[in-house]
Amino acid sequence: MIARIQGRIDSVSEIAAIVSVGDISYEVLTPAVDIEHLQKHIGQRISFVTLHYLEGNASFGQLAPRLIGFIRQQDKDFFEQFITVKGIGPRRALRALTQSVDRIATAINQKDTRFLTSLPEIGKRTAEQIIAELSGKVDQFATSGGGTSPPAARTDQQSAAIEAMISLGERSAEAENWVDRACRADPTLTTSSSIMKAAYRLKAGG
Repeated sequence: MIARIQGRIDSVSEIAAIVSVGDISYEVLTPAVDIEHLQKHIGQRISFVTLHYLEGNASFGQLAPRLIGFIRQQDKDFFEQFITVKGIGPRRALRALTQSVDRIATAINQKDTRFLTSLPEIGKRTAEQIIAELSGKVDQFATSGGGTSPPAARTDQQSAAIEAMISLGERSAEAENWVDRACRADPTLTTSSSIMKAAYRLKAGG
């Protein structure tokens, strides 16, 4: 299974990015909320955490592999919970996610059907189903701020720092959070080791 892709964004359509990794180009389906952001980074390198699944009807032998890419680990984690709701498959979920994960999770916890029905593909009955199945289960994704701006595409050095922190026992979401905060605080950090040291200093309250 493909778990992560790092490569150059060659093009971006309404539903996917074409990412070149060496001599191979992958079609990576992405949540709607990330499309505009990715279009601004065509030609740059990016790191996606990915979800690999088969799409189609097995009864007719019509199965095709699909790859979904997420800029942040927590977005993938939320997506995997979101598609457990009855009637919401991967394609429908990708079109529906036009707002940030934290904003959607906050709406679920607040039982805000009005907000949920403003999302593409989500009618009133589906919104009620989402709330019934996920309310109280998405607390880790919800924030009071409910920001809608996607994170910047990470450099190879930032991704390497995250991987190193994970190998040392950090949870993926926590490693990503501390690295992102460190790089926002000091944009001059250019090596994975300096980024990781800065991230640990922030975590320690330094």
